[in-house]
Amino acid sequence: MNVKEIKKELRKELSFLGGAETKLSEELVRDRITKIFDYWEKEKARIIEPKVREAVIKELCDEFLGWGPLQKLMDDPEVTEIMINGPHKIYMEKAGKKIITDVQFDDETHLRHSIEKMLIPAARRVDESYPYVDFSLKDGSRVNVIIPPLSVGGATVTIRKFLRSISVIENLVELGTIDERMAKFLVACIKAKVNILFSGATGSGKTTTLEVLSSYINPQERIIVIEDTLELTLRQEHVVRLLTRPPNIEGKGEVTIRDLFINTLRMRPTRIILGEIRGAESMDYLQALNSGHRGCLAVIHASSPFDALTRLETTALYAGLNMPVWAIRKQIASGVDLIVQHDQLTDGSRKITYITEVIDRLEKDEVILKDIFRYDIEKVDEDKRVIGSFKAKGTPVFLPIFKKKGIEIDENIFKEG
Repeated sequence: MNVKEIKKELRKELSFLGGAETKLSEELVRDRITKIFDYWEKEKARIIEPKVREAVIKELCDEFLGWGPLQKLMDDPEVTEIMINGPHKIYMEKAGKKIITDVQFDDETHLRHSIEKMLIPAARRVDESYPYVDFSLKDGSRVNVIIPPLSVGGATVTIRKFLRSISVIENLVELGTIDERMAKFLVACIKAKVNILFSGATGSGKTTTLEVLSSYINPQERIIVIEDTLELTLRQEHVVRLLTRPPNIEGKGEVTIRDLFINTLRMRPTRIILGEIRGAESMDYLQALNSGHRGCLAVIHASSPFDALTRLETTALYAGLNMPVWAIRKQIASGVDLIVQHDQLTDGSRKITYITEVIDRLEKDEVILKDIFRYDIEKVDEDKRVIGSFKAKGTPVFLPIFKKKGIEIDENIFKEG
């Protein structure tokens, strides 16, 4: 009897665990498995070697109390992302590099069991009628699941782990994501209620930066957060979290980001934080910025500050209001103050490569951008490490905002170089 068969039989024997009978603990699981092994040995003459016993007990404890085969990856603080391509191919991202692991599930059924366990607390589902889903674990890690027949090689799971080591702006400086000048400027922008768009590709650090900077919002403010999945964890008391809802099995009952955003404007928000702009809600977002809502923070997927505005413009057209493009660009120019561009470089490091101001006017119907800080790459060394430096590119035009809000900032940080 091999290990896989032993675990399969034990799962059947232990299927009652986790119900209303009692609260699970490692001691309880170990005790039940040990008793089953003793029974097999005494009544069925099935001898399980001590090493196999301990390995099976450890794996099943992880499965019942944690995330099964994934537990050691979840516990490793250096692992930032876990990518499961079916039950037998599991990759991890460590130090910015994606490498295959020796971790495996027994089979597709074992993998699907772990997925269902992850989904229960999130009150989400994945099945033939809804074969992909985004949700968050209790620790803040973000999960995407897509199952067959859409995912041909078996269920595919992507887990972006929540990094507890990044909680204050100084942590981003220590990691080399930004320098001290940029840190001081961004914190001042949050306190002065500057409207900021956090841009970048998937996994480049947008949400992490937003979450860190949100900790500098005045605790007296009423903050409303709108998300598809629960990702952001704010430390203030007066926070209202709104979550979209997918359609039910009959295709009804969906609540979109746009629906929530429209309702948010009736909730007396001091700050609005959008987990991600991806559709027609961008028009409502722009109109809110232009109707006096200050300090709005939002995330958008784009590869540069210019691309971020192009994407914002394009998604605004989804609203179907038949506005001319120049009118949308005018709203962008007068509403968005700053774009913070994130990139993951070829060596795996994450940098804020641009902090770019959006000038409050059009020039030949085009939005004008002005870099405040930029990361310049000088070379890639023999070890494939990216060598570069952060450069100041000039004083922002919206600097008077700081004075109006009583926010002090040393203008020397903007001296070029």
